[in-house]
Amino acid sequence: MTANLLEYDLDGLAAFCERLGEKRFRATQLFRWIHQKGAAQFDDMSDLAKSLREKLKTTAHIQAPTVLSQHISSDGTIKWLFDVGGGNAIETVFIPEDDRGTLCVSSQAGCAVGCRFCSTGHQGFSRNLTAGEIVGQLWFAEHFLRKHLGVSERVISNVVMMGMGEPLQNYQPLVQSLRVMLDDHGYGLSRRRVTVSTSGVVPMIDRLGQDCPVALAVSLHASNDALRDNLVPLNRKYPLAELLQACQRYLEFAPRDFITFEYCMLDGVNDTPAHAEELVRLVKAQSAKAWCKFNLIPFNPFPASGLKRSNHAVVQAFAKMLTDAGIVTTVRKTRGDDIDAACGQLAGDVQDRTSVDKRIAKQRTIMLTQEKLNHE
Repeated sequence: MTANLLEYDLDGLAAFCERLGEKRFRATQLFRWIHQKGAAQFDDMSDLAKSLREKLKTTAHIQAPTVLSQHISSDGTIKWLFDVGGGNAIETVFIPEDDRGTLCVSSQAGCAVGCRFCSTGHQGFSRNLTAGEIVGQLWFAEHFLRKHLGVSERVISNVVMMGMGEPLQNYQPLVQSLRVMLDDHGYGLSRRRVTVSTSGVVPMIDRLGQDCPVALAVSLHASNDALRDNLVPLNRKYPLAELLQACQRYLEFAPRDFITFEYCMLDGVNDTPAHAEELVRLVKAQSAKAWCKFNLIPFNPFPASGLKRSNHAVVQAFAKMLTDAGIVTTVRKTRGDDIDAACGQLAGDVQDRTSVDKRIAKQRTIMLTQEKLNHE
């Protein structure tokens, strides 16, 4: 079996090339061809020695996960469904804005955390993605968009590990993928523009600060442990006090001077003035200085949750209470909800996701039929 070169960061690719009897500068050239130029065929890599290209043809390949479907929202958001084998599918979302292009990337097929308000969590957990499957989402999206838009410069300026899965529960592939994203010979993204979102895996927050500190977003969603235990089951293992202390430690290494707290607004559950006051006390107890910001997220309902979206006026009043207390607060604009690409909606509705293997089999049948017709 040949090696998928999307699985390697630059050091890994250098080691691979060394096994082929090649020097490190060849790995750097190869890395640029793959990630900066989107090349998938070795014959296209014109400045590589022909002897190396011949070696690569028999030992390696470049392959992102297969696209099963693509949906484009009325607001320009694009959602791709990728086949990762074994009846598993993952989703990746591109969100275009005036000043940036953000890619929301999955790290697992499914998710083991099981947050009540997240449709992906109701799917359950299938498996971790490999580094190549994580990077492959960016590789495909970046070079697809360049062709689609007819541009040669970088389209994706921000990456958020906020798709399916809990990134810090797939730690080594995550860090390897981050290194590819940050490498100047790869995508050259700034640490400030790559965000890892976590439900609060405390030991791994500390490790990430040491190994590859990027921007950090924490799915908070509650102002006290009893409520968070119910909404985010991981809180039972790493309660709020431990989580907030880990966030403070992370700030020593983070590229930004704040942590972002994601807060999904749930009608009558976590959106009252009392909850806002409790959040203010929670934050101020850690530090009198501004050290975090809140991103209030409109809930995207799905039947299995039993939850409802907070009223717009309630969200605005909640935001004002936090802002008046000196806490930077934004309300996330919902994007891509007409194609189920909004926050918490990845992988569609629960019924659809539990039969994902049938959808993949159907899509494969269509593709094979088309290939047969093309050859006839």
